[in-house]
Amino acid sequence: MDIATASSPLESSSTDGMRVEDRLTDVGGYRMRSLLIEARENADLPPVLFIHGASTSLLDPLNAFREPLEGRASLFFVDRPGHGGSQAGPAENRRPDGQAHAIARLMDERGIGRAIVVGHSYGGAVAAALALEHPEKLRGLLLLSPVLYPWPGGIAWYYTASAMPVFGWLFTRLVVPLAGRLAMESAARSVFSPDPLPAGYIEKSRAIEAIQPAAFRHNAREIASLLDWTKENARRYAKIAANTIIVTGDTDDVVSPDIHSRQMAQAVPNAELIVIPGLGHKPDYCATDMVIASIEALARMPEHKPPH
Repeated sequence: MDIATASSPLESSSTDGMRVEDRLTDVGGYRMRSLLIEARENADLPPVLFIHGASTSLLDPLNAFREPLEGRASLFFVDRPGHGGSQAGPAENRRPDGQAHAIARLMDERGIGRAIVVGHSYGGAVAAALALEHPEKLRGLLLLSPVLYPWPGGIAWYYTASAMPVFGWLFTRLVVPLAGRLAMESAARSVFSPDPLPAGYIEKSRAIEAIQPAAFRHNAREIASLLDWTKENARRYAKIAANTIIVTGDTDDVVSPDIHSRQMAQAVPNAELIVIPGLGHKPDYCATDMVIASIEALARMPEHKPPH
């Protein structure tokens, strides 16, 4: 099949009258994977787009939100470029704005109009970029423990090593697979801490795929590009017109709520901040009811039309 015209279904099914389609779609010379679960006829919510964080895939939000939201809205889960089943595409896709452009094209190809956009962690930066670059795509913006501002200390040494031209290629093939397998469970526990790691999370999310050499190196380059992007774009957040809710935990040791969520709530004109006591970095799994309540709240709010 010619990639220039390809939009090939990986799997299609129908459950209780709701169509589920997992598809690879060309978005400009490379393909992205997305899964669309159509709403039932009496759906009470607008379409919802989920953008996953670093080192994961669409399986992460799918496992958290499919069961409680299925039928209530058209649920659109995407693999960001270079993750899961999506091809990496051009170098600009390492940045949140490049990924936002790709997702906007994907929404057009899949027939997704304005949606409530939910972004977790790194996906929060991509969601913010989508609000800046393609405001016409947003019905509302929901940021979960987002990474949005420059942070002290730079990026972790293993990301720096992985992103290097020659050494990085060797490092991700000789060191990362073994070290990653040994550290995977402890790393997953630290992401959820102080909340417990859900049973079967590593297997259900296919976390092992993140330590494959190409995937790990791509993720490292993304993290490096993210820091540069936040430095360039943090001042632009005041231009976001969409109704915005930010959900974060006050014990998040992965992404500082003070550096990121609190600053964002002050910068965006129509923003509301929800800080959950005792919550770590995973409100999608550990405060799912609050996230769903936030989606419902955004659906009820009068829309702010994007500027022309």
